[in-house]
Amino acid sequence: MPKLLYASASPYSAKVRMAAAYAGIAIEAVPTKTDEEPADLLGANPLGKIPTLLLDDGRTIYDSRAITQYLNRMSKNALLPRNPDKRIDAEVLEAIADGLCDCALAMVYERRHRPEEKVEQQWLDKQWRKITRALDHLNANPPKLPKKITAGQIALRATLGYLALRFAGKWEKGRSRLVRWAARFDEKFPELNPYLPK
Repeated sequence: MPKLLYASASPYSAKVRMAAAYAGIAIEAVPTKTDEEPADLLGANPLGKIPTLLLDDGRTIYDSRAITQYLNRMSKNALLPRNPDKRIDAEVLEAIADGLCDCALAMVYERRHRPEEKVEQQWLDKQWRKITRALDHLNANPPKLPKKITAGQIALRATLGYLALRFAGKWEKGRSRLVRWAARFDEKFPELNPYLPK
């Protein structure tokens, strides 16, 4: 069985775990602390980043988008549509969700790894502007939630879970449609809820 090196608070890890569960692909989830630079992680991924998927044949796949592409192939397109236009929509939604995570994590790391007097407020403000623009765009155009969802919707739900974890009460303001979208996702796909960032 493939092993996934992951962290419970990581939105990228959450996306991959949710995608695997939705696609019906069994994986062994192995909690991993990247700060400790464990040998199994560095041996599998020279970047030392999670999520990293270790396949039974010894190969490794890293970067959450590469992993979701792999899971999609293994599940015969359970995560991405065959139709080219619909697939582009799903891939772009996954990209904006991952981009939101990139900005949010940049803010978290800026505060976590610098002394308070060296935190660069202009950098934090710039990242928050990116987050605000992306969230406003998604709130104005929330993705549909059909019976068959894609890696895009899964990525967005994982992202909103991470924002709720790190920026609770801040990201939701003025974005009731997106808040409702997340609640509807949880109602329609409760089996994916345990994998959200915690």
